[in-house]
Amino acid sequence: MFRVFALSLATLFLFTSLAHAQRGSSLLRGWKTDTSQRSIELDELLNGGPPKDGIPSINQPLFISISEANEWLQDQEPVILVALENEARAYPLQILTFHEIVNDVLAGQPIIVTFCPLCYAALAFDRRIDGVVHSFGVSGMLRHSDMVMFDRETESLWQQLNGEGIVGTYTGKTLTPIPAQIISYKQFKEAHPFGEVLSRETGHRRNYGQNPYAGYDDINDRPFLYKGPFDKRVPPMEKLVTVSIGEEHKAYPHSITRKERVIHDEVGGASIVVFHGEGAVSALDKKSIAESKIIGTTGVFYNEVKNEVLQFHYDAGFFLDESGTKWDITGKALTGPKRGKQLRPIPHGNFFAFAWFAFQPGTPLYE
Repeated sequence: MFRVFALSLATLFLFTSLAHAQRGSSLLRGWKTDTSQRSIELDELLNGGPPKDGIPSINQPLFISISEANEWLQDQEPVILVALENEARAYPLQILTFHEIVNDVLAGQPIIVTFCPLCYAALAFDRRIDGVVHSFGVSGMLRHSDMVMFDRETESLWQQLNGEGIVGTYTGKTLTPIPAQIISYKQFKEAHPFGEVLSRETGHRRNYGQNPYAGYDDINDRPFLYKGPFDKRVPPMEKLVTVSIGEEHKAYPHSITRKERVIHDEVGGASIVVFHGEGAVSALDKKSIAESKIIGTTGVFYNEVKNEVLQFHYDAGFFLDESGTKWDITGKALTGPKRGKQLRPIPHGNFFAFAWFAFQPGTPLYE
């Protein structure tokens, strides 16, 4: 049975949708979406509750300094880190759970930062399509419990978990992923002391800091508004670190990554390393995010610096290579012979298992 989520507008919308579920073309009445172009059956679309833009994206984000964010953001809270060139920003999940999409420009690059609470999918993409900048919103529809986004220019529908256009003009297109990492606010401050933090001044009144999906992050529960099959190798609500390089995918259960802390592997012909350190709490556990259980922080990187393949081990919250260089969870060398170097991040996910396998069934599982 599902736990009873904390009462909120978002929760009420979700429960309402159970009683009044809609599917297919009826959900797109009034849209200008070209439904003749699609890669899915329209019946796969499910009413998530809120209407189009009922969950408002942040389209003119404001950012504040770390000293200002310290007044309301706790060290253990999860944020999405996106770093491009010499600029880094933190997007707190206490804000993203209520908005799910931020249209932004970072280091001159137009990006979207997204979070689907039902899948624990925190992903960033370049929002240029064929060289044209687009703005994205929350459609109010779900597919396999994952948020369906739409671009405001053509109202094409996009799958958030993989960035694929599924209905409309851009069917078959795929948004370019940008490395994004869920880390704790403390880890962000330590890695990027001059970074910026998304402000609570969003133009909307919400209970930021409160979790509208309290109790959802429970490995013994069942996913919400999901009708598909389950992969029997892992519980559907276990989190997976997922990696895709080229056409090859691999998944690493948190139950293993938390224990191993460092995993060296090869995916798509590339040598990689998966880190799982201490750090962030869950955004979907307790009603107060700051009081939630610690689930740690993961990072996935190419483990090569200047043609040298590195081997790591975990020690007291950091990752050490053979030279004695100490690296943090963001792949930055802090002390030692390689101080100042940066491991190249690989876009990855920390999804609930059911969500990943809904889109990539049969993915090899690290054991």
